[in-house]
Amino acid sequence: MPPARPSAAKMIFRALLRRCPNCGSRGIFSGYTTLKERCPQCGLRLHRGESDYFIGAYLLNLVAVELLFALVLAVVFISTYPNTPWALLQWGGLVLIIVGAVLCYPLSKALWLAADLIFRPMSPEELAWHRRGGSLDEREELPHL
Repeated sequence: MPPARPSAAKMIFRALLRRCPNCGSRGIFSGYTTLKERCPQCGLRLHRGESDYFIGAYLLNLVAVELLFALVLAVVFISTYPNTPWALLQWGGLVLIIVGAVLCYPLSKALWLAADLIFRPMSPEELAWHRRGGSLDEREELPHL
């Protein structure tokens, strides 16, 4: 009998901790931003069989950093009005966006994987395919497609 599917909140929490959203295992990153090919515990292929899988993670990262910048801009503007330090906002904002993009990127990859698992749950057949090391180069198709 397959293990119970974790709740959406649990998957998101696991992703925020840089863990596998499916099983909660550590060690899904081989570097700061590089995901391993598969989860060391459950065998989930972390790209889920699609060549352009993480375009959504790029978008998620972009939106998160822009929202962070907008929040900081609003707080500084409101707290310093009418003497708003425009030069500080301009250069500080640039630094915030660059640093924020680098810091948020691994989280966005893990969160995108969690969102994908929430909206497109993994079937036992797909998990078996992942564990066998299936790839799109083979004639065998990914079970969820």
